[in-house]
Amino acid sequence: MAAKKVAIIGAGISGILSCKHALEKGLNPVVFEARSCVGGVWCSTIDSTRLQTPKEYFEFSDFAWPDSVAEAFPDHNQVLDYVRSYAVRFEVVPRIRFGSKVSSLDYCLSSDDDDDGGGGGGEAFSCKGKWKVVVENVLQPLQPPMVYEMDFVILCIGKFSDVPNIPDFATSSRALFNGEVLHSMNYAAMEKIQAAEFTENKRVVVVGFQKSAVDTAAEIAKNNGPKHPCTLLFRRVHWVSSEDMVKFTFRNLTRFSELMVHKPEEGLILWFLAIILSPLRWIFSKLVECYLRWIYPLNKYNMVPEHSFLKQIYSCMFMILPRDFYGRVREGSLILRKSNVVGFYEKGLVLDGGTSHLETDVVIFATGYKSDEKIAGIFSSLEFKKCITGSSAPFYRECIHPRIPQLAIIGYSESPATLFTFEMRSKWLAHFLAGKVPAASGGGDGGEREEMGGERASLQPRKLQ
Repeated sequence: MAAKKVAIIGAGISGILSCKHALEKGLNPVVFEARSCVGGVWCSTIDSTRLQTPKEYFEFSDFAWPDSVAEAFPDHNQVLDYVRSYAVRFEVVPRIRFGSKVSSLDYCLSSDDDDDGGGGGGEAFSCKGKWKVVVENVLQPLQPPMVYEMDFVILCIGKFSDVPNIPDFATSSRALFNGEVLHSMNYAAMEKIQAAEFTENKRVVVVGFQKSAVDTAAEIAKNNGPKHPCTLLFRRVHWVSSEDMVKFTFRNLTRFSELMVHKPEEGLILWFLAIILSPLRWIFSKLVECYLRWIYPLNKYNMVPEHSFLKQIYSCMFMILPRDFYGRVREGSLILRKSNVVGFYEKGLVLDGGTSHLETDVVIFATGYKSDEKIAGIFSSLEFKKCITGSSAPFYRECIHPRIPQLAIIGYSESPATLFTFEMRSKWLAHFLAGKVPAASGGGDGGEREEMGGERASLQPRKLQ
């Protein structure tokens, strides 16, 4: 029997893992990657970006970090080299088609009967429907798109790229401003020298207070110095940690901490344990907050968040402060300003409901991405778009939507240690595609099936008519 053809969209960490485990199960995966390299967002990031997770919590289970990486939080070049080495070691690179951008996905039935969305009974493949993957050649955009017919699709396009989240006021009043406006995604895509020249001797405002905003502002402040200070403009402050505090927090987020949280359908003993142990969560949170207020001048610069550190952990928001961040603030090369931006005027930004103005030459919006819109936009079907943007249905195993057949999404759900969760979901998904997971509703024999094998089917594209 010919191996099933699986399309993997994206050659980031989740895409590489999905391909590696699919190959091990005898499937026929092909990875479509718009960029010319593996690594996803690690391919284009600002020079000062470092891993936000201790490296021992960001490690492939079957591929250790090289001995040459001694840092607890490697920089982006070290992370990219590590991911590339993994892809080479497990022969994933030959499966990747670089410069191939998937522009749309269309699910087509081969009969007049309605498909139940997975072959019936929770099976991975269906004899009734296939995906038509429309692929554009990035290097030769004038060429007509190609269409590949695939048995299953794994979306690994991530959340933090491609579709920037720009505030509404930026589009409505942008024409009034005489300076430059861009998103942190565009700034990160610049080469180091190009980025420095772009902001050199200019007044720069970075809008936001997530990791990309803090890193971008710190890098510009370092390059420009006090003579042309960079302003970090934000509405809400978040807790930022030191490297030691992040390592301490990860060591304490163990199975024991789960006993402090109520869970659905928990028994009397677990309910009682959660009641008794819950004060430990509050104590831990307050101790961390006191420590951060001690090591950083948060009170001096009005940088104490309104929410608790515990609430930020629940949101999977770990953020390491760039080295010498408050040193830049003290020397005057970085200005912290908490304010609400409402629009542009000729010389800069209008703040605080129009009561104040901020003159600037460059505005960089580090305001995140529209992740739902990015994933929904790849589907041709309006119904599938609604499944992503307007549905409250949970993903089974955090990767399979119950209303979208023969498709999985890896790398979309948040977790403190993303690589571990991506790897576990990729392993489970490969197991499911190989027929090793019992059918959900009586469609299988309840046991494990033989692995899919046989010769690899060829991928013959056809031109889009």
